[in-house]
Amino acid sequence: MASVVLSEAEKLYIVHGVQEDLRVDGRGCEDYRCAEVETDVVSNTSGSARVKLGHTDILVGVKAEMGTPKLEKPDEGYLEFFVDCSANATPEFEGRGGEELGTDLANTLYRVFSSESCVDLKSLCINPREHCWVLYVDVLLLECGGNLLDAISIAVKAALFNTRIPKVRVLEDEEGSKEIELSDDPYDCIRLNVDDVPCIVTLSKIGYRHVVDATLQEEACSLASLLISVTSKGALTSMKKVGKGSLDPESIFEMMETGKRVGKSLHIALQKTLDEEESLGSSRQKVGFLG
Repeated sequence: MASVVLSEAEKLYIVHGVQEDLRVDGRGCEDYRCAEVETDVVSNTSGSARVKLGHTDILVGVKAEMGTPKLEKPDEGYLEFFVDCSANATPEFEGRGGEELGTDLANTLYRVFSSESCVDLKSLCINPREHCWVLYVDVLLLECGGNLLDAISIAVKAALFNTRIPKVRVLEDEEGSKEIELSDDPYDCIRLNVDDVPCIVTLSKIGYRHVVDATLQEEACSLASLLISVTSKGALTSMKKVGKGSLDPESIFEMMETGKRVGKSLHIALQKTLDEEESLGSSRQKVGFLG
C-alpha cells in the first residue's frame, strides 16, 4: 500500500484533530472527499468507469467473453478480477511491490463481489454446462491518495452498471449440435442489475475515534482498520480487519454501525450520479483522460 512518513508532531496534530471531529482537510470523521465518477470511458470494453476520490484515481474496464461454466456451478457465469498497480501511481509499485498489492486487492474483490446475491450470475448463463458469460473486471490504479478499496469498489459498481452484454440465441440443428448467434444490434443487450452490488467502506481507527475515507497521512496514523462491504439497503455482506493494531468489540460494533450508515448514503449518491449521467445519453460531454 502506498505510504507516507510523518514526524511524531505531524501524527499528533492529525490524531488530536480527529478526536475533535475536525480533520486536516476540514472534513468531519464520517465525511467522504468529493468523488468524481465517469462511465463509458474505454471504448473496447463492455463497460468501464473512472473514479477520482481526492488524489486516488481508479480506472475499471469490464470485458464480457464467452466461456465454460465452472463444474460446481453449471448454470452460472462468473467474474474474474485483475488489479494492475501502475508504477506511475507511486514508486513503491515498481517491481514486486505492485504485484503483491494487486494480488491482495484482487483477493479482497473476489470475496466482496462473488457472493450469490451480488450479481445475478444465473443471468450470465447461456447454455448450462456449455456456455456462459465471463466478466473480466480489470482494475488499474492510476494514482494512490489513500482509501484504495473504497474507490475501487465504487468504480467496479459503476463499470458493472455501464456494462452491456450482447443478447445470444442458441440454435440447434437436426444432429443436436448447438450454434451460438450473437445479436449485432448494439441496443439488443443485457444490462446487469447492480442494486445488490456492495460498496466497501473502510473505517480507520485513529486515537479513540474512527474515520471514513482516510487520506495517506491519516492511514499513517492508524494502526487498525475495518473493511466492510455494504449493500444499498445497508446490509453487511463481508468484514475484514486490517493493520497491526487491535480493535475492541465496542469499537468494532460502532464502526459497523457507522459503515452501514455511511455506506447507504454512498450508494444513494453514486446511483444518483449514474442515473443522471445515463439520462444525458449521447449528448453528455465526456471528460475522459484529458480532464
